[in-house]
Amino acid sequence: MKKLLLLTIALIAISVFQTPAQSADVNSIKATIVKHAISMGVDPAIALSIARTESGFRHEARSSHGAVGVFQLMPSTARRMGLNPYSLNDNIRGGIMYYKKMYNMFGSVELALAAYNAGPGNVKRYNNSIPPYSETRRFVTKIMSDVNRQKSTPDPIVAKVKSGAYSAQATKTPMSKPKAELKMAPAGQIVSASDLETEIIDEKPIELKLEALTVAI
Repeated sequence: MKKLLLLTIALIAISVFQTPAQSADVNSIKATIVKHAISMGVDPAIALSIARTESGFRHEARSSHGAVGVFQLMPSTARRMGLNPYSLNDNIRGGIMYYKKMYNMFGSVELALAAYNAGPGNVKRYNNSIPPYSETRRFVTKIMSDVNRQKSTPDPIVAKVKSGAYSAQATKTPMSKPKAELKMAPAGQIVSASDLETEIIDEKPIELKLEALTVAI
């Protein structure tokens, strides 16, 4: 009985004290994303949607392909931009910068998102259309749906940052290293592994795999 009581108290303490801290961290990350998006002339809704889809706003997220951080940057891509992907602020800046570069290259939100996920070379390979990769198509569709949702129900953080009511303070502490019609390539087209570009590592579609946390009692 005593052990059960102690366990109940511990669970209550975790729910009361830990959850607000985690929420505050997410809000801080969101505010930093909005701040950088506005300064770079990128729609904050798109930047927030990319981060939500890529990592769930988790800076510690890693993919099986080696992408890291909130925007799941490849370290090689970040280095070419002169940024440290293990720094939260640099990761956010780099992700938005890379999206903007892809948008300027293709002139379309959908194609920019496809290039962000699969690499610009693969978008060009399929005649400037979304490559026939299921992961890339899910990525584009999910983000466009989230952006459209935010148009009707904006994230409160956006208004707070724009009004100056929320001052984003991104930590620079590095983590340890280790509804438009979409133009798509034919779905039935078979793509072999040998057809994929291998010039740079960013050309490979990235699928985020988050580790589950299990508490044993």
